[in-house]
This record gives sequence, C-alpha cells and structure tokens, in this order.
Amino acid sequence: MDPIQQAPVENYANPKTCFFHVLFKAAALAFYILSALFFDSFVIIFVVTVLLASLDFWVVKNVSGRILVGLRWWNEINDLGESVWKFESLDQESLARMNKKDSWLFWWTLYLTAAAWVVLGIFSVIRFQADYCLVVGVCLTLSIANIVGFTKCRKDAKKQLQQFATQTITSRFSSTLQSAFSVV
Repeated sequence: MDPIQQAPVENYANPKTCFFHVLFKAAALAFYILSALFFDSFVIIFVVTVLLASLDFWVVKNVSGRILVGLRWWNEINDLGESVWKFESLDQESLARMNKKDSWLFWWTLYLTAAAWVVLGIFSVIRFQADYCLVVGVCLTLSIANIVGFTKCRKDAKKQLQQFATQTITSRFSSTLQSAFSVV
C-alpha cells in the first residue's frame, strides 16, 4: 500500500454543459477583442458580439444554471405592471449533492466574464470609442442580469432551507410536547 494516500480528484460531473457554459462567454469576448483585426465594420462587430453574448445569456439562464448549480430564475410582469422575480431550485438534498467543480466553474466564469466586460468598457472609454461602449454595455448588462438573477435565486434557496429547517424543528418539538402531555 502506498503510504501517501491522495484524496480522490473530483472531476466535472457535466463536462459538456461546462464546455458550453464557457464557450459562448469566451466566443463573445474573443470575437470582440479580435474582430478589429479582421473587420472594419462596426455593425458586424456589434451584431456578432451581441448575438454571442445573447446565446451565452440564454445558455446560462436556461441550461447551465439548472444543471451545474440547480438554480433557475425568470422575471414576469404581473397584472399591475410590476416586475416580479421568480426563483426555482432543486430540493435541498439534491443541491447538497451538486458537483463542487461544476459549481465553482459556474460562479467564477459568471463573475469573471462581467469583470472582463468592465475592463473592455474602460478601454473603450479611454480610447474614446463611444460606439464600442454600446457593445460592451449590452454584453455587460446581460452578464449582470445573470449574476443578479442567480445570486437572488441562491439566496432564496438558502432562505427556503432555513424555513424548512425551522418548520421541521417546530413540528418535531410540538409533536414531542403533545406526546409528553398525552401520556399524563
């Protein structure tokens, strides 16, 4: 037996989902950064970059968020015309079993992508390229929307867990009290 036992390395549970989670983020950023070398048309750069960022937004919101972290969010307009956030998460037992590497990749790429768009926006401002600030603004807005949605969803899932735990403890305590007094 080997005297030095290594801890088992946890692999990605959903490598294809992780790949596509990163692909559209990287594609939008890479196209935006490298497009100036190949295209003179701002319209092409704007359309393709925003299309890739929109695909990233959709994949994160509807696919990778569900699979990698067990969360889903959406926004509805109620009858009064008010915006209402809706959250959905797996049950607490399933959330506890989520792959740590998948979760790590999900959250870090979500935040790093937004940070990258902020840096690119600063460069656009420094270079006095207001039109490119528009591209960055759209892409940053989509990134921040996912950050806000998933962060609120994660907080809602934790709140539901706390409420479930409180209800369970309260019901067990009351059933214990009832059984104690029914004996008397």
